[in-house]
Amino acid sequence: MPSFDIVSKIDAQTLDNAINNAKKEILNRYDFNGSKSTVDLDKKSNTITIVTEDDMRLKAIQDSIIGRMVKQSLDPKALDFGEEQYASGNMLRKEIKIKEGIDKEAAKKIVKKIKDSNLKVQASIMDDQVRVTAKKIDDLQAVISLCRSDDFGQPLQYINMRN
Repeated sequence: MPSFDIVSKIDAQTLDNAINNAKKEILNRYDFNGSKSTVDLDKKSNTITIVTEDDMRLKAIQDSIIGRMVKQSLDPKALDFGEEQYASGNMLRKEIKIKEGIDKEAAKKIVKKIKDSNLKVQASIMDDQVRVTAKKIDDLQAVISLCRSDDFGQPLQYINMRN
């Protein structure tokens, strides 16, 4: 039976390139001249840590990261912006988590949306992905277009299309 998987993954190398480009852009900007701002990507815990002096610079760094992600064709919905905290002295720290995998709530929404569409497909949640099977590939393609038309709060990819 034909099937495919709905996943939410982000390419680590492309994300690393986007963060490095954002760092270069920040270093070369006039309004960051003499600033102690840093941007670090922790690949193990999938977090981006920003440390800077004030809210204006923090917002500029976030906008730069989002802009670079869009240019690298990464979806900024994969970023989970947390609260900013005060670091030592007058510095601000913000940790941005990178969402990997579909969480349970989003998976339930996806399965409910597929079942409510009355297509002849079966959708099942498997760990952090959703597997969709059907008798016809056309039904699978209809599910992909159905999922693309709705926003589930994170970027979705459609992989492992099998006959």
